[in-house]
Amino acid sequence: MDQIKRQFIEFALASGVLRFGEFVTKAGRRSPYFFNAGLFNRGSLLGALARFYARTLLAAQTAGRVRFDMLFGPAYKGITLASSTAVALAELGTDVPFAFNRKEAKDHGEGGVVVGAPLAGRVVIVDDVITAGTSVRESVELIRTAGATPAGVVIALDRMERAGPDHALSARSAVQEVEAAYGMPVLAIATLDDLLAFVDSGAAAAARVAPYRAAMLEYRSRYGA
Repeated sequence: MDQIKRQFIEFALASGVLRFGEFVTKAGRRSPYFFNAGLFNRGSLLGALARFYARTLLAAQTAGRVRFDMLFGPAYKGITLASSTAVALAELGTDVPFAFNRKEAKDHGEGGVVVGAPLAGRVVIVDDVITAGTSVRESVELIRTAGATPAGVVIALDRMERAGPDHALSARSAVQEVEAAYGMPVLAIATLDDLLAFVDSGAAAAARVAPYRAAMLEYRSRYGA
């Protein structure tokens, strides 16, 4: 499998951010795995995560999937993700500006909702995951209002799940809905399919998650897009 994806999964497992067992998701589903990006809460972990974001973006740019002039981080998790990814990109030779938003407009000082560099050119949104797509929609509106162009979204993990209750699941995943609605790519460092490929790869770290393979396949068959 792709080296960036494999290394990211091993990193997420080692740091305890990616866990296997039985978890209840925000949607009330019983999932055999759980990804908690909030646990990237040390400088060393955030720095390593940012390098995965940066490498994913640069690989997509080389492949012609996305072109970007700056980064945008939706509050709150996206703030640290966008800023640290900008640092990682600069270390790799691509120095771009970044900005993020406040939840509430500031009425003093510089005022406004957006903090950082002025939104301009082709802007990539940096977030952890996409569930309902709310933060993406709000980010797209801010970017377009500023006269800039939303160029894509980069996330850590794509669960590849359809939204909605069990009796009325949507036809597409949240990521697919975003791509269709805004006509821009969503790049994921790794996906559910990558997790399954990792389990089957024979890597040493895969042995500890192999017992959950059947549950993952069942979950994908039920909710996967």
